[in-house]
Amino acid sequence: MGFDFSRLVPSIPFILEGIWFTLTVVVGGAALGLLIGMILSFMRISKNRVLDGIAAGYTSIFRGTPLIVQLVLLYYVLIDLTGIDLGLYWSTILALGLNSGAYMAEIIRAGILAVDKGQSEAAMALGVPYSKIMGKIIMPQALKNILPAIINELTALTKESAIVNIIGAQDIMRRSMLVGMRNFRFIEPMLLAAAIYYVLVMIISSIGKLVERRLAKSDQS
Repeated sequence: MGFDFSRLVPSIPFILEGIWFTLTVVVGGAALGLLIGMILSFMRISKNRVLDGIAAGYTSIFRGTPLIVQLVLLYYVLIDLTGIDLGLYWSTILALGLNSGAYMAEIIRAGILAVDKGQSEAAMALGVPYSKIMGKIIMPQALKNILPAIINELTALTKESAIVNIIGAQDIMRRSMLVGMRNFRFIEPMLLAAAIYYVLVMIISSIGKLVERRLAKSDQS
């Protein structure tokens, strides 16, 4: 068949417009996921078995079921069962956030447990409140250690966001598919979509490495 990008050229601006939707739902989902992950990680490390059990159950369900199923349930089924219509945009952010939160929780929990217990024990012996121990001693070190894992989760979320096209979201993938159907050629728009996602992932990875280097320099100074 060969490649014929000449028919794709007029549609490139239309496809590129999907970048904004993709980025906003990824950033929104990642922010929500980080918040949920922090809450769940604190529940997991608490001595309360009920909280630990709830958090463990949450992570098990959202890590054990496909993101596409969670998205469909939130967008199509939720309104049928409760009458609540989140809309396409917020359903997408919520689905990405809830799913990402389950992975973030385990990442953050691992980072907290990796910090030397002696530091928190010494702070407690000095009478430092638990909230300050976590906020000023444990979490800064934990987040610094798990930054690469968080960046990996963010890049994975960027790629996984492509599935939102199934509910009609006008993201990069959806717009590329529409162009393919209009031109009866899918290979060129799909290659362009792949290139766009690749560039986005490389940008996120580069930003992550830059932050890592900055943090490493701050530790040395």
